Amino acid sequence: MPEISQLLGAMITYYRGDVSIIQHFIQVHDLARTIGILEGLDKDTLYTLEAAAAVHDIGAHICELKYGRCDGELLAQEGPELARDMLTALGFDAKVIVRVCWLVGHRHTYRKADGWDHQILIESECLVTLCEENASHERIEEAYETVFITETGKFFCKKMFDI
Repeated sequence: MPEISQLLGAMITYYRGDVSIIQHFIQVHDLARTIGILEGLDKDTLYTLEAAAAVHDIGAHICELKYGRCDGELLAQEGPELARDMLTALGFDAKVIVRVCWLVGHRHTYRKADGWDHQILIESECLVTLCEENASHERIEEAYETVFITETGKFFCKKMFDI
């Protein structure tokens, strides 16, 4: 199995020069990995989660070029194919590729997550996005109540935003 660090390196190369998106996916990856470990994910699920977190925004530049914007719907449309191409080129297992592509396409589906990897990816990106957007106290509390399910995600949200 390819190392997740190889995938992160490929993503840094893919987004060379765009420090903000590089920092975003590294932070999402790091939080996803940490939450996954603390929630006791098995090694295969953790590996898939880490891969999905690394490539979750792979469609951002294409969306900007093609549509002049980059929202969740467009990322869900453009991201999975780009993720598949990168993961295939790096030699990831077909089963991992299928799940990562599904996660990339459904990471903005906040209701009824399909598995702990999906839930943790959602929570990790939410934490990073709340920080990046300098979200209001009300928005943070709303996210806490509606997005977070894992004990670790809830704990991180409470401590990061002092709620």
